[in-house]
Amino acid sequence: MSALLEVEDLKVAFTRRGEPDSVAVDGVGFDVEPGEIVGLVGESGCGKSVTSLAIMRLLPERGNRVTGSIRMDGADLLALSDKEMRERRGKDLSMIFQDPLSSLNPVIPVGLQVTEVLTRHRGLRKDAARREAADLLDRVGIPDPRRRLDSYPHQLSGGMRQRALIAIALACTPRLLIADEPTTALDVTIQAQILDLLKQLVAETGTALVMITHDLGVVAGLCDRVNVLYGGRIVERAERHELFRTPRHPYTHGLLGSIPRLDGPPGEELAAIRGSVNDNLPWTDACAFAPRCPRALDACTAGTPPVEERDGRLLRCLNPVGVMS
Repeated sequence: MSALLEVEDLKVAFTRRGEPDSVAVDGVGFDVEPGEIVGLVGESGCGKSVTSLAIMRLLPERGNRVTGSIRMDGADLLALSDKEMRERRGKDLSMIFQDPLSSLNPVIPVGLQVTEVLTRHRGLRKDAARREAADLLDRVGIPDPRRRLDSYPHQLSGGMRQRALIAIALACTPRLLIADEPTTALDVTIQAQILDLLKQLVAETGTALVMITHDLGVVAGLCDRVNVLYGGRIVERAERHELFRTPRHPYTHGLLGSIPRLDGPPGEELAAIRGSVNDNLPWTDACAFAPRCPRALDACTAGTPPVEERDGRLLRCLNPVGVMS
């Protein structure tokens, strides 16, 4: 099966006059097949959201430099004109943003924000678009959808606002959906409902999903493959069960160790990754994770670690977990 989305050597650098470029994404590459759920995981500041905004072509026109290729159906999205990209955005690929309250327009009823997509991309007339919008709200689990069409975002609960965002993103049945931390601001019960909803919608529609999160626990029962990012690069990639069973990169191991386990002994302390995501080295000179890594060797700061890729698994580490240091 050919990939629906292919990202190759994607680099995003933010520029400011008279200052060095700030590299947010540094050579990221991954692919997504039709109907597949792929995770992008890492702490805040690792480049996940910037990667998604680059794919959607939603980064500001000024102050950044984007290179590499983002191919969908053989067409490089970075080479499309603004008009061509607007035609694709919402119809072929859509995005669910992190904060529904700031993503929805506060002075426009939710129904009108859904019908806008339907009239713009599917050419539906007002009455037909409103009926379709009510069906979409019902599909994502919003009770009394016809009445909710006239509600403003502040009149909905956090979970209902997130469901409304999902309805807008799915209005044109896109083949690729990007979800950027869609459950961060929700309580655990609503979070589980939203994740189940996304999984169900992918199964029903065949839409491919890129799930962006800082929490490996979120992707445990959702993703088919997982990409772990650190310092703007993918440091490990594996099929979900393989990654959870045998994490190889020390960063992945640390992320998994910070998740509470129901099968663990009572009172067991969670592992912590020392330092912060700002404590990193340039990839051009060393392993970016070396200052925080408990397994760092002298060689880790003497040059860029090689990339090992075998049987669909990628690893960027000189002293992986499971190998004696």
